[in-house]
Parts: sequence; structure tokens; C-alpha cells
Amino acid sequence: MTIKIGIMGYGNLGKGVECAIKQNPDMELYGVFTRREPDTVKTLTGVNVYHSDDILNHKDKLDVVIICGGSATDLPVQTPALAENFNVIDSFDTHAKIPEHFNNVDDAAKKGGNIAMISVGWDPGMFSLNRLYGDCILPEGKDYTFWGKGVSQGHSDAIRRIDGVKDARQYTIPVDEALEKVRNGEICELSTREKHIRECFVVVEDGADRQRIEQEIKTMPNYFADYDTTVNFISEEELKRDHSGIPHGGFVIRSGVTGLNKEHKHIVEYSLKLDSNPEFTASVIVAYARAAYKMSKDGLSGCKTVFDVAPAYLSAKSPEELRKTML
Repeated sequence: MTIKIGIMGYGNLGKGVECAIKQNPDMELYGVFTRREPDTVKTLTGVNVYHSDDILNHKDKLDVVIICGGSATDLPVQTPALAENFNVIDSFDTHAKIPEHFNNVDDAAKKGGNIAMISVGWDPGMFSLNRLYGDCILPEGKDYTFWGKGVSQGHSDAIRRIDGVKDARQYTIPVDEALEKVRNGEICELSTREKHIRECFVVVEDGADRQRIEQEIKTMPNYFADYDTTVNFISEEELKRDHSGIPHGGFVIRSGVTGLNKEHKHIVEYSLKLDSNPEFTASVIVAYARAAYKMSKDGLSGCKTVFDVAPAYLSAKSPEELRKTML
């Protein structure tokens, strides 16, 4: 059986999903759905493009819809709206609002008898699983999450919205001293400022006030105010030459103790080094789209997260093959 996938939204993530589907022989990309005029959108593989308003006309031809919008305004609206009619999956990554998003999507998915999987990617997603495993296996301990070095697309966008800024890239970088402490097994409380620094590369409009722009960046609440932030003003040519990629990565580390007197230390570390943040995120999402399809076939419905999915559901291999080759 071939799983027919629809992509809702065609930015970096949507293109990553398009590429990932090509690497999964049990899947077929049915089409891309966009708010733009379809004839203005050229896809990487030449797949059909439809207007997002027409998606209900394709209801019987889609097994899973992968929603590739943004977490700020798109997914809170799109995911519950689509979950009533389709099996869906999204990458909602506003951690503090996940419980609220879950409840909204769960109601819609149960109403339509569909599976809706939210917050799938690497964080939330793969990092979430590793935090859970660490907490379960080493209950006497603490976990630490470090992001980077990598481009933060949300923070870069926040800089670009400042008056006088033409373009920008922002890198999140773990503080080496903090990382070393954790890897040495020290159980410590680390502040936001102690764990990460932020480095910004900014192209400004001619005549723009650089001092004002730097001050606005460094004092921006929720983005930069709590971090040691460096602002570098560079040319448009330098930005294109040196900062055109979207790399990212990070570490989840669990430091814990066992033994009658807690005498033995253990460190569990999971790390990612990614050439392309959106393409890796898309690859995770596509694996979970397979799981959503299987769970739907098993008669399940409602909202799910990575915590609810058995690993075998992610694989195209049979349970027998998994036991023989991977267990």
C-alpha cells in the first residue's frame, strides 16, 4: 500500500518534506497546497500544485496531510481545521503553548475520527523523546538541553523586522564551559545566559542607525534580552557568501546517579549536527506521517505526540524484519 501525502504550505519545510518523500518508497506525494496562486509555484519535483482553499475536494485521495506552516499564526488555526477532515501532522514548536494546541487539535481530530500528530521534529520531537528516556531511566538526575551552533530562523526573522534592517542571520551557540560542566557529571542549575550565547550578522539599509539597531536587538524581550548577544554588521555579499545555509543541531544530556548511596554517576548524551535544519525536521515528520497512517488504520483517533508512538510504527519494515535486523 502506498501512503498518499499532501503538503500544506511550500516554504523551506515543505520543500524538505518533498525531498524526504522521495527517499521513502512506500510513500507518494499527491500534491502541494498553497495560499499563493498555484501557477506561480514551481516545485522541486514537478508535483501538482493546488490552492489551499480547494483541499477538501481532494479528501478521498489523501492519507496524510503534512502541515508546513509557522507556529506563531498558521498552525494554531490550520491544524485543528484540517484535523477534522484529514489525518494530519505538524511541527508546532512553541513549547509553552503545546498543551493548549494539543487540546484544540484533539477535539477536532476526534470529531472527524482522524489521527493528528503535533510538535514533530527534533525539538520538540527527537529531543523530547531523549529527555523522557533519560528521566525514566535515571530518575535521580537532571537533564540539560543545548541548541546549536545553528541558525535560529525565528530569531533571524525577529531581527529582520527591525526598522532599517535589510537581512539578518542569528546563530545560537552553546557556552563551552556550561557544556563541559554537564558532561563532567556536575548537577548544576544553569541560567539562560550561562547556557547559550547569540551571535547576529546584520545587513542594514543605507543610512540606518546602527547603534539604535544594535540596542534594539540586544534588549529585545523573549529573544535576546536574557542572553549575551554579539551584533556584527556585514555587507549583503558577505551574508550571501558566508551565511546562506540553515545548519543547526544540539545536545540533550541526562546526568544521573544510581546505587544504594548514589555512588555511581551516569551520563547519557544525544547529539545532532545538521547541515539543513528544515530538511532534517522534514525527515522526522515524514517518518511520523507513516505512523499516523498506521495508527489511523488501526482505528485510533485524536491528537498524538511523539510520546504516544511505538517505534515500530515509524518504520516501513515489518515487525519480523525489525526483530531480526535491529533488535
